[in-house]
Amino acid sequence: MPHAPQVKIPATYIRGGTSKGVFFNLTDLPEAAQVPGEVRDNILLRVIGSPDPYGKQTDGMGGATSSTSKTVILSKSEEADHDVDYLFGQVSIDKPFVDWSGNCGNLTAAVGSFAISNGLVDASRIPENGIAVVRIWQKNIQKTIIANVPITNGEVQETGDFELDGVTFPAAEVQVEFMSPVDATDAMFPTGNLVDELEVPGVGTFKATMINAGIPTIFLNADAIGYTGCELQEVINGDDKALEMFETIRAYGAVKMGLIGDISEAAARQHTPKVAFVGAPQSYVSSSGKQINADDIDLNVRALSMGKLHHAMMGTAAVAIGTAATIPGTLVNLAAGGGERDAVTFGHPSGTLKVGAEAIEGENGWTVNKVVMSRSARVLMEGWVRIPGDVF
Repeated sequence: MPHAPQVKIPATYIRGGTSKGVFFNLTDLPEAAQVPGEVRDNILLRVIGSPDPYGKQTDGMGGATSSTSKTVILSKSEEADHDVDYLFGQVSIDKPFVDWSGNCGNLTAAVGSFAISNGLVDASRIPENGIAVVRIWQKNIQKTIIANVPITNGEVQETGDFELDGVTFPAAEVQVEFMSPVDATDAMFPTGNLVDELEVPGVGTFKATMINAGIPTIFLNADAIGYTGCELQEVINGDDKALEMFETIRAYGAVKMGLIGDISEAAARQHTPKVAFVGAPQSYVSSSGKQINADDIDLNVRALSMGKLHHAMMGTAAVAIGTAATIPGTLVNLAAGGGERDAVTFGHPSGTLKVGAEAIEGENGWTVNKVVMSRSARVLMEGWVRIPGDVF
Protein backbone atom coordinates (compact mmCIF):
# COMPACT_ATOMS: atom_id res chain seq x y z
CA MET A 1 0.00 0.00 0.00
CA PRO A 2 1.57 3.33 -1.04
CA HIS A 3 2.07 6.03 1.57
CA ALA A 4 2.04 9.77 1.00
CA PRO A 5 5.52 11.33 1.16
CA GLN A 6 6.40 13.94 3.73
CA VAL A 7 5.74 17.60 3.05
CA LYS A 8 7.77 20.45 4.48
CA ILE A 9 6.43 23.69 5.91
CA PRO A 10 8.57 26.77 6.72
CA ALA A 11 8.77 27.18 10.50
CA THR A 12 10.90 28.62 13.28
CA TYR A 13 11.49 27.04 16.68
CA ILE A 14 11.76 29.78 19.31
CA ARG A 15 12.10 30.10 23.05
CA GLY A 16 10.00 32.90 24.47
CA GLY A 17 10.21 33.50 28.22
CA THR A 18 10.10 30.11 29.94
CA SER A 19 8.27 28.44 27.04
CA LYS A 20 9.18 27.40 23.53
CA GLY A 21 7.10 26.69 20.46
CA VAL A 22 6.91 26.31 16.71
CA PHE A 23 6.19 29.61 14.94
CA PHE A 24 4.60 29.91 11.49
CA ASN A 25 3.94 32.77 9.13
CA LEU A 26 0.27 32.30 8.20
CA THR A 27 1.01 32.51 4.46
CA ASP A 28 3.57 29.68 4.73
CA LEU A 29 0.95 27.20 5.89
CA PRO A 30 -0.83 25.00 3.34
CA GLU A 31 -3.80 26.92 1.94
CA ALA A 32 -6.36 24.74 3.72
CA ALA A 33 -4.64 25.51 7.03
CA GLN A 34 -4.69 29.28 6.58
CA VAL A 35 -8.19 29.31 8.06
CA PRO A 36 -9.32 27.81 11.38
CA GLY A 37 -10.55 24.24 11.30
CA GLU A 38 -9.75 20.57 11.35
CA VAL A 39 -6.99 20.73 8.73
CA ARG A 40 -5.06 23.37 10.67
CA ASP A 41 -5.46 21.48 13.94
CA ASN A 42 -4.37 18.18 12.41
CA ILE A 43 -1.23 19.76 10.98
CA LEU A 44 -0.26 21.38 14.28
CA LEU A 45 -0.93 18.18 16.20
CA ARG A 46 1.38 16.25 13.87
CA VAL A 47 4.07 18.94 13.99
CA ILE A 48 4.15 18.80 17.78
CA GLY A 49 3.76 15.00 17.94
CA SER A 50 0.32 14.65 19.47
CA PRO A 51 -1.67 12.83 20.59
CA ASP A 52 0.98 10.67 22.21
CA PRO A 53 -0.26 7.99 24.65
CA TYR A 54 3.33 7.65 25.86
CA GLY A 55 3.30 11.32 26.88
CA LYS A 56 6.71 11.99 25.29
CA GLN A 57 5.98 13.62 21.89
CA THR A 58 9.02 11.76 20.58
CA ASP A 59 7.76 11.89 16.99
CA GLY A 60 7.33 15.65 16.92
CA MET A 61 8.68 19.02 18.00
CA GLY A 62 6.93 19.06 21.37
CA GLY A 63 8.81 18.65 24.64
CA ALA A 64 6.07 16.74 26.51
CA THR A 65 5.25 19.61 28.89
CA SER A 66 2.65 22.35 28.73
CA SER A 67 5.51 24.87 28.28
CA THR A 68 6.85 23.12 25.17
CA SER A 69 3.69 21.89 23.44
CA LYS A 70 2.88 25.19 21.79
CA THR A 71 2.30 26.66 18.34
CA VAL A 72 2.07 30.22 17.07
CA ILE A 73 0.67 31.60 13.80
CA LEU A 74 1.54 35.18 12.85
CA SER A 75 0.44 37.46 10.04
CA LYS A 76 0.40 41.13 9.11
CA SER A 77 -2.25 42.71 11.28
CA GLU A 78 -5.72 43.37 9.98
CA GLU A 79 -6.34 45.56 13.03
CA ALA A 80 -5.80 49.34 12.77
CA ASP A 81 -2.66 50.68 14.50
CA HIS A 82 -1.20 47.20 14.99
CA ASP A 83 1.74 45.51 13.27
CA VAL A 84 1.11 41.80 13.67
CA ASP A 85 -1.75 39.42 14.45
CA TYR A 86 -0.77 36.72 16.95
CA LEU A 87 -2.70 33.47 17.24
CA PHE A 88 -1.69 30.91 19.87
CA GLY A 89 -2.53 27.20 19.89
CA GLN A 90 -1.89 25.10 23.01
CA VAL A 91 -1.49 21.52 21.82
CA SER A 92 -2.67 18.75 24.10
CA ILE A 93 0.01 16.14 24.72
CA ASP A 94 -2.12 13.00 24.99
CA LYS A 95 -5.40 14.08 23.39
CA PRO A 96 -6.20 15.02 19.77
CA PHE A 97 -7.06 18.68 20.16
CA VAL A 98 -5.61 22.17 20.05
CA ASP A 99 -6.92 24.68 22.61
CA TRP A 100 -7.40 28.16 21.14
CA SER A 101 -9.11 29.64 24.22
CA GLY A 102 -6.26 31.74 25.59
CA ASN A 103 -2.92 33.43 25.09
CA CYS A 104 0.64 32.40 25.94
CA GLY A 105 2.29 35.31 27.70
CA ASN A 106 5.76 33.80 27.60
CA LEU A 107 5.79 33.24 23.84
CA THR A 108 4.52 36.81 23.41
CA ALA A 109 8.11 37.86 24.06
CA ALA A 110 9.13 36.13 20.82
CA VAL A 111 6.30 37.46 18.66
CA GLY A 112 7.90 40.85 18.06
CA SER A 113 11.28 39.44 17.06
CA PHE A 114 9.74 36.88 14.68
CA ALA A 115 7.52 39.57 13.15
CA ILE A 116 10.49 41.87 12.53
CA SER A 117 12.73 39.12 11.13
CA ASN A 118 9.99 37.87 8.81
CA GLY A 119 8.99 41.21 7.32
CA LEU A 120 5.66 41.53 9.14
CA VAL A 121 6.59 44.91 10.63
CA ASP A 122 6.95 47.94 8.36
CA ALA A 123 10.63 48.80 7.93
CA SER A 124 9.94 52.42 8.89
CA ARG A 125 9.09 51.27 12.42
CA ILE A 126 12.42 49.53 12.96
CA PRO A 127 15.34 51.73 14.11
CA GLU A 128 18.90 51.02 13.07
CA ASN A 129 19.78 50.84 16.76
CA GLY A 130 17.51 51.10 19.76
CA ILE A 131 14.11 49.66 20.60
CA ALA A 132 11.47 48.64 18.06
CA VAL A 133 7.98 49.02 19.49
CA VAL A 134 5.93 46.19 18.00
CA ARG A 135 2.16 46.51 18.34
CA ILE A 136 0.65 43.03 18.64
CA TRP A 137 -3.00 42.13 18.26
CA GLN A 138 -3.59 38.97 20.30
CA LYS A 139 -6.36 37.27 18.33
CA ASN A 140 -7.26 34.60 20.88
CA ILE A 141 -8.29 37.15 23.50
CA GLN A 142 -8.73 40.24 21.29
CA LYS A 143 -6.22 42.36 23.21
CA THR A 144 -3.29 44.66 22.47
CA ILE A 145 0.22 43.79 23.62
CA ILE A 146 3.33 45.91 23.13
CA ALA A 147 6.71 44.22 22.74
CA ASN A 148 9.81 46.40 23.08
CA VAL A 149 12.38 44.57 20.98
CA PRO A 150 16.07 45.59 21.09
CA ILE A 151 17.63 46.28 17.68
CA THR A 152 21.33 46.39 16.79
CA ASN A 153 22.51 47.34 13.28
CA GLY A 154 18.97 46.97 11.97
CA GLU A 155 18.51 43.41 13.25
CA VAL A 156 16.88 41.88 16.30
CA GLN A 157 19.31 41.67 19.22
CA GLU A 158 18.80 38.29 20.90
CA THR A 159 21.96 37.93 22.99
CA GLY A 160 22.46 39.87 26.19
CA ASP A 161 22.96 39.67 29.95
CA PHE A 162 19.33 39.69 31.13
CA GLU A 163 18.70 36.71 33.38
CA LEU A 164 15.23 35.17 33.68
CA ASP A 165 14.60 32.57 36.36
CA GLY A 166 13.50 29.37 34.66
CA VAL A 167 15.83 29.94 31.68
CA THR A 168 19.40 28.65 31.91
CA PHE A 169 21.25 31.21 29.81
CA PRO A 170 21.05 35.02 29.71
CA ALA A 171 19.70 36.87 26.68
CA ALA A 172 18.50 40.31 25.61
CA GLU A 173 15.69 41.81 27.68
CA VAL A 174 12.32 42.27 26.00
CA GLN A 175 9.85 44.37 27.97
CA VAL A 176 6.28 43.28 27.32
CA GLU A 177 3.27 45.47 28.07
CA PHE A 178 -0.16 43.88 28.25
CA MET A 179 -2.46 46.80 27.50
CA SER A 180 -5.92 46.91 29.08
CA PRO A 181 -5.92 43.14 29.65
CA VAL A 182 -9.53 43.48 30.81
CA ASP A 183 -11.97 45.49 28.69
CA ALA A 184 -13.88 48.18 30.53
CA THR A 185 -17.08 46.44 29.42
CA ASP A 186 -15.92 43.08 30.79
CA ALA A 187 -16.02 41.95 34.39
CA MET A 188 -12.53 41.55 35.83
CA PHE A 189 -14.17 39.53 38.58
CA PRO A 190 -16.86 37.47 36.79
CA THR A 191 -18.73 36.69 40.01
CA GLY A 192 -18.70 40.33 41.11
CA ASN A 193 -16.66 39.49 44.20
CA LEU A 194 -12.99 39.89 45.11
CA VAL A 195 -13.25 36.69 47.13
CA ASP A 196 -15.82 33.91 46.75
CA GLU A 197 -16.66 30.73 48.59
CA LEU A 198 -16.00 28.09 45.93
CA GLU A 199 -17.84 24.86 46.71
CA VAL A 200 -16.25 21.79 45.15
CA PRO A 201 -18.30 18.65 45.82
CA GLY A 202 -16.22 15.83 47.22
CA VAL A 203 -13.25 18.14 47.82
CA GLY A 204 -14.31 21.04 50.03
CA THR A 205 -15.27 24.71 50.09
CA PHE A 206 -12.49 27.23 49.59
CA LYS A 207 -12.01 30.96 49.55
CA ALA A 208 -11.13 31.87 45.96
CA THR A 209 -10.28 34.96 43.96
CA MET A 210 -11.48 34.36 40.42
CA ILE A 211 -10.13 36.95 38.02
CA ASN A 212 -10.09 37.47 34.27
CA ALA A 213 -6.90 39.40 33.57
CA GLY A 214 -4.27 38.04 31.19
CA ILE A 215 -5.96 34.66 31.45
CA PRO A 216 -8.89 33.47 33.57
CA THR A 217 -7.35 32.34 36.87
CA ILE A 218 -8.63 30.82 40.10
CA PHE A 219 -6.49 31.74 43.10
CA LEU A 220 -6.65 29.72 46.33
CA ASN A 221 -4.85 30.03 49.64
CA ALA A 222 -2.08 27.42 49.82
CA ASP A 223 -2.78 26.43 53.42
CA ALA A 224 -6.44 25.77 52.64
CA ILE A 225 -5.43 22.90 50.35
CA GLY A 226 -2.59 21.57 52.46
CA TYR A 227 0.37 23.39 50.91
CA THR A 228 2.72 26.25 51.79
CA GLY A 229 3.22 27.87 48.38
CA CYS A 230 6.88 26.81 48.31
CA GLU A 231 6.30 23.50 46.51
CA LEU A 232 8.35 22.36 43.51
CA GLN A 233 6.99 20.33 40.61
CA GLU A 234 7.67 16.83 41.92
CA VAL A 235 5.61 17.37 45.07
CA ILE A 236 2.42 17.87 43.08
CA ASN A 237 3.04 16.32 39.67
CA GLY A 238 3.92 12.99 41.27
CA ASP A 239 0.70 12.96 43.29
CA ASP A 240 -2.24 11.71 41.21
CA LYS A 241 -4.73 12.54 43.96
CA ALA A 242 -3.50 16.12 44.12
CA LEU A 243 -3.74 16.52 40.34
CA GLU A 244 -7.27 15.13 40.39
CA MET A 245 -8.17 17.58 43.17
CA PHE A 246 -6.83 20.54 41.21
CA GLU A 247 -8.65 19.49 38.05
CA THR A 248 -11.92 19.16 39.96
CA ILE A 249 -11.43 22.60 41.50
CA ARG A 250 -10.64 23.98 38.05
CA ALA A 251 -13.81 22.50 36.56
CA TYR A 252 -16.13 23.88 39.25
CA GLY A 253 -14.34 27.22 39.18
CA ALA A 254 -14.77 27.42 35.41
CA VAL A 255 -18.52 26.96 35.83
CA LYS A 256 -18.68 29.64 38.53
CA MET A 257 -16.72 32.03 36.29
CA GLY A 258 -19.18 31.42 33.47
CA LEU A 259 -16.54 29.96 31.15
CA ILE A 260 -18.41 26.67 30.75
CA GLY A 261 -21.97 25.57 31.47
CA ASP A 262 -21.19 22.21 33.04
CA ILE A 263 -18.12 20.60 34.60
CA SER A 264 -18.13 17.97 31.84
CA GLU A 265 -17.01 20.68 29.40
CA ALA A 266 -13.76 21.32 31.31
CA ALA A 267 -11.99 18.37 29.67
CA ALA A 268 -12.23 20.09 26.28
CA ARG A 269 -10.96 23.39 27.69
CA GLN A 270 -7.65 22.48 29.28
CA HIS A 271 -5.84 25.77 28.69
CA THR A 272 -8.27 27.94 30.65
CA PRO A 273 -8.91 28.71 33.42
CA LYS A 274 -5.70 28.28 35.37
CA VAL A 275 -5.56 27.28 39.03
CA ALA A 276 -2.96 28.88 41.30
CA PHE A 277 -2.32 28.95 45.01
CA VAL A 278 -0.68 31.67 47.06
CA GLY A 279 1.19 31.82 50.33
CA ALA A 280 3.00 34.35 52.49
CA PRO A 281 6.68 34.92 51.67
CA GLN A 282 8.83 32.03 52.87
CA SER A 283 12.37 31.06 51.98
CA TYR A 284 12.92 27.99 49.80
CA VAL A 285 15.38 26.46 47.37
CA SER A 286 14.31 26.71 43.72
CA SER A 287 14.43 23.85 41.23
CA SER A 288 17.88 25.01 40.06
CA GLY A 289 19.26 25.02 43.61
CA LYS A 290 19.06 28.80 43.94
CA GLN A 291 18.23 30.07 47.44
CA ILE A 292 15.14 32.28 47.43
CA ASN A 293 14.91 34.39 50.58
CA ALA A 294 11.63 35.49 52.10
CA ASP A 295 12.94 39.08 52.33
CA ASP A 296 13.33 39.22 48.54
CA ILE A 297 9.72 38.39 47.65
CA ASP A 298 6.24 39.65 48.52
CA LEU A 299 4.56 36.24 48.30
CA ASN A 300 4.85 32.76 46.84
CA VAL A 301 2.68 31.59 43.96
CA ARG A 302 2.39 28.20 42.30
CA ALA A 303 0.23 27.61 39.23
CA LEU A 304 -0.95 24.64 37.21
CA SER A 305 -1.03 24.53 33.42
CA MET A 306 -2.57 21.75 31.36
CA GLY A 307 -3.03 19.63 34.47
CA LYS A 308 0.52 19.92 35.86
CA LEU A 309 2.35 22.30 38.17
CA HIS A 310 4.24 24.76 35.96
CA HIS A 311 8.03 24.75 36.24
CA ALA A 312 8.11 28.55 36.55
CA MET A 313 5.14 30.84 35.84
CA MET A 314 2.99 31.31 32.77
CA GLY A 315 3.25 34.87 31.46
CA THR A 316 -0.52 35.26 31.30
CA ALA A 317 -0.88 34.01 34.87
CA ALA A 318 1.76 36.56 35.88
CA VAL A 319 -0.55 39.22 34.42
CA ALA A 320 -3.34 37.89 36.63
CA ILE A 321 -1.00 37.84 39.65
CA GLY A 322 0.21 41.39 39.05
CA THR A 323 -3.33 42.67 38.57
CA ALA A 324 -4.79 40.90 41.59
CA ALA A 325 -1.88 41.99 43.79
CA THR A 326 -2.68 45.67 43.18
CA ILE A 327 -6.32 45.28 44.24
CA PRO A 328 -6.72 45.37 48.03
CA GLY A 329 -8.69 42.43 49.40
CA THR A 330 -7.92 39.74 46.83
CA LEU A 331 -6.24 36.59 48.08
CA VAL A 332 -3.12 37.54 46.09
CA ASN A 333 -3.03 41.00 47.63
CA LEU A 334 -3.59 39.65 51.14
CA ALA A 335 -0.85 37.02 50.75
CA ALA A 336 1.50 39.86 49.79
CA GLY A 337 0.63 41.73 52.99
CA GLY A 338 -2.41 43.70 51.81
CA GLY A 339 -2.73 47.40 51.06
CA GLU A 340 -2.03 49.39 47.93
CA ARG A 341 0.85 48.56 45.59
CA ASP A 342 1.81 48.98 41.93
CA ALA A 343 4.17 46.01 41.62
CA VAL A 344 4.78 42.65 43.18
CA THR A 345 7.71 40.23 43.27
CA PHE A 346 6.65 36.64 43.73
CA GLY A 347 8.44 33.36 44.15
CA HIS A 348 7.78 30.47 41.76
CA PRO A 349 9.40 27.02 41.41
CA SER A 350 12.30 28.33 39.29
CA GLY A 351 12.94 31.60 41.14
CA THR A 352 11.31 35.01 41.24
CA LEU A 353 9.50 37.41 38.92
CA LYS A 354 8.54 41.07 39.28
CA VAL A 355 5.36 42.31 37.65
CA GLY A 356 4.06 45.87 37.58
CA ALA A 357 0.41 46.84 37.11
CA GLU A 358 -1.76 49.95 36.90
CA ALA A 359 -5.17 49.17 38.36
CA ILE A 360 -7.80 51.76 39.30
CA GLU A 361 -11.20 51.55 40.95
CA GLY A 362 -14.06 53.40 39.31
CA GLU A 363 -17.82 53.59 39.55
CA ASN A 364 -18.13 50.31 37.67
CA GLY A 365 -15.47 48.46 39.63
CA TRP A 366 -11.81 47.78 38.99
CA THR A 367 -10.01 48.23 35.67
CA VAL A 368 -6.36 47.69 34.78
CA ASN A 369 -4.59 49.94 32.29
CA LYS A 370 -1.57 47.74 31.69
CA VAL A 371 0.64 45.07 33.17
CA VAL A 372 4.39 45.11 32.48
CA MET A 373 7.06 42.46 32.82
CA SER A 374 10.43 41.64 31.30
CA ARG A 375 11.10 38.43 29.38
CA SER A 376 13.58 37.31 26.72
CA ALA A 377 13.44 35.33 23.49
CA ARG A 378 15.83 33.46 21.23
CA VAL A 379 15.51 31.63 17.93
CA LEU A 380 16.63 28.02 18.41
CA MET A 381 16.23 26.74 14.87
CA GLU A 382 14.70 27.83 11.59
CA GLY A 383 13.96 26.10 8.32
CA TRP A 384 11.14 23.61 7.74
CA VAL A 385 9.17 21.11 9.73
CA ARG A 386 8.16 17.90 7.96
CA ILE A 387 4.94 15.96 8.38
CA PRO A 388 3.40 13.05 6.44
CA GLY A 389 1.37 14.30 3.52
CA ASP A 390 -1.70 12.30 4.47
CA VAL A 391 -2.19 14.37 7.63
CA PHE A 392 -4.30 16.85 5.67
